[in-house]
Amino acid sequence: MHPTFRFFAALGHRRGRVLAALASLLLGCIGAAHADGDDAPLTSLVALASQRLALAEPVARWKWARHEPITDEPREAALLASVEQKAQAAGVDPAFVQRFFRDQIEASKDVQNALFANWRAARPPEGSPPDLAADTRPKLDRLTQSLIAALARVEPIRHADDCPLRLADSVARWKHLTRYDAALNAPLSRALSHVCATGGVGAVG
Repeated sequence: MHPTFRFFAALGHRRGRVLAALASLLLGCIGAAHADGDDAPLTSLVALASQRLALAEPVARWKWARHEPITDEPREAALLASVEQKAQAAGVDPAFVQRFFRDQIEASKDVQNALFANWRAARPPEGSPPDLAADTRPKLDRLTQSLIAALARVEPIRHADDCPLRLADSVARWKHLTRYDAALNAPLSRALSHVCATGGVGAVG
């Protein structure tokens, strides 16, 4: 069984509540952060991106049950248009925000494709999928708003020469706090690949 599938198979409601609580804790720390070089905004962004990535599993289950394709170009285009408007309202570079959310879309599809491959090769998911319209999409919408606010907070950091290394440290910190599964390393790296202006996670500009 693919390790990504094992991860999501083990991800229950309790784990989801823990992730949400930790993310709230990290977001709360940002208000008190004021020292130069403080990476709380980066760690918060990692937490939120991780939460969004975790929602790829219920989305995949819904699409599988209804024989829907993983790629939904009209919805992707609508999301990118929406975040562009939200970025302008939040005073964040719209091109940066659009690129970031394109990365979220592709990282989510990576996870969904891995899940579909395992369900075809092994055993399909059991039980009814979560209600996409009533449950999963509202969570995604809330995360979209939180992510845009988080991107505004990392704007001063993302242009620093050492941003990729600081982002890598934040990823390591988040994984330590949550016992993050190594199977999601590649999707998470993809989701964060354009946060820093000088390169991806851990890159040297």
